[in-house]
Amino acid sequence: MPITLEQLNAASPAEAAQMLDGLYEHSPWIAERALAARPFRSVPHLQHAMVQVLASAGREAQIALIRAHPELAGKAMVSKTLTAESTHEQGKAGLTDCSPEEFAHIQQLNADYNAKFGWPFILAVRGPRGTGLSRQQIIAAFERRLQGHPAFELQECLRNIHRIVEIRLADKFGVEPASGNHVWDWAEELARHSDPGFAEAGQLTVTYLTEAHRTCAQRLSWWMKEAGFDEVGIDAVGNVVGRYLGERTSSSSVRFLLTGSHYDTVRNGGKYDGRLGILVPMECVRRLAREGRRLPFGLEVVAFAEEEGQRYKATFLGSGALTGDFNPAWLDQHDTDGVSMREAMRTAGLPGEMDSINALRRSPSDYLGFVEVHIEQGPVLNELDLPLGIVTSINGSVRYVGEIIGTASHAGTTPMDRRCDAANAVAELMLFAEERALRDGDSVATVGQLGVPNGSINVVPGRCHFSLDLRAPTDAQRDALVADVREQLDAICTRRGVRWSLEETLRAAAAPSDPAWQSRWERAVEQLGLPLHRMPSGAGHDAMKLHEIMPQAMLFVRGENAGISHNPLESTTSHDMQLAVDAFTNLLNDLAQETP
Repeated sequence: MPITLEQLNAASPAEAAQMLDGLYEHSPWIAERALAARPFRSVPHLQHAMVQVLASAGREAQIALIRAHPELAGKAMVSKTLTAESTHEQGKAGLTDCSPEEFAHIQQLNADYNAKFGWPFILAVRGPRGTGLSRQQIIAAFERRLQGHPAFELQECLRNIHRIVEIRLADKFGVEPASGNHVWDWAEELARHSDPGFAEAGQLTVTYLTEAHRTCAQRLSWWMKEAGFDEVGIDAVGNVVGRYLGERTSSSSVRFLLTGSHYDTVRNGGKYDGRLGILVPMECVRRLAREGRRLPFGLEVVAFAEEEGQRYKATFLGSGALTGDFNPAWLDQHDTDGVSMREAMRTAGLPGEMDSINALRRSPSDYLGFVEVHIEQGPVLNELDLPLGIVTSINGSVRYVGEIIGTASHAGTTPMDRRCDAANAVAELMLFAEERALRDGDSVATVGQLGVPNGSINVVPGRCHFSLDLRAPTDAQRDALVADVREQLDAICTRRGVRWSLEETLRAAAAPSDPAWQSRWERAVEQLGLPLHRMPSGAGHDAMKLHEIMPQAMLFVRGENAGISHNPLESTTSHDMQLAVDAFTNLLNDLAQETP
């Protein structure tokens, strides 16, 4: 019989410890210490209490916990001396059915990993869905992490231990993340569709209005209809729009809460960037429809057709159309195959005319606001072992392409104090930009492109091209960063006797979260028994476009694999997806109480 929180909260310390036995491998002390935080409001609250116990226990205790775990497909499995929990997990991942070649390879990986780090490799082999990773996935993770830094690997082992415990807790309490599993399955199905050249390589790439893109739009339309949306359609730029009407109202006589994200991807990207923000509210509507429940407002979910700027030199095509910020000149842009955007639209059955696109502009008076769920795309929540984060602002940014011009000269005959080295000037600027952004704590500065035209191994660089990306949570902070970097660029070049040029290519205003909507997200997360973590978003999102015409706020969901994004390793778990669905549901319920 599954245990309940009520039983755990009411039990004696000894009884409660017995209920939680077997969570952390041969380490009952973690659960025992966490019981001091009773009463627990939720299973995630209980787990976070255990995470905090381990975080404060110190490195020696953490390494001892890791060493208490068996090797994957190791001697303990062969001798059948694994704990019942580990036996179940390794069996579910198929490690008991390794071929001789796979077993030998895993044994060598175990030996190499132990020799390098001094502890066994830990991986939550039941995976992000809880159904088990394949042996090929396990071996690939093993090989990748064997190249990691010891400090990172220590924390990654602990994070995987917490994931193992999360699954074991769900088993103990009989809790299944049904909505999270459904969102996870939708994401997997949607990721089956990829552009030619990438699909054959097993890579996910869906760019604007390709066949794979159009298939994704149709798939989302079908799912919205199946979920119970009242109105579903594909608009003039390819956005998939689903509307769930409010109680006793028609779509023309009620205000709507607007939500959504994008379904296009970067090249060889991940499955959740953008798409999670479509599927989570879809699942919320599915819940409402199955309960036969209406809210005193409507819910409009938009799967934005384009945000990434991969096929054409334009971004936020989907959300920009809703704000009236669609540039007519974009229609005449051509992709690398010479296909204009207008032609691509018409091939997809869209009008390809500005009259139709202009008609998509939303009137702010029809909406309560815009909220967006998004995978974090960074390491912060992953490092904190927190599933959800509250976004305080989407960073403002400025981008430049620049060039420094010095004097190309012989590398052997030009003394060091006589050189006008353009590349060294850029290198000095890079280090200053890094140090200056660090001063703020939450600003970022990046030189992502760097090149010496016609460079030679024995020539002092006479020219150096570079890019510069500067971001901060407020426009004032961004502008101060920009001013300091530009001032230092001039000082460096004056001192080194070189010239510089800088061309601004993008300027985006910061989008601070609306205080009322941020508070709603905070209450929604608190109701789950989770601590609040407030953080800026360094990446741009559709919410920053909607910010131009209505209040907005975002919820971040933790990513696995150090939070990597724009990468095939981008991942999150069905348990974290469940919490995102639950938080969104809490927000809807609270908003229903506020709405007359």
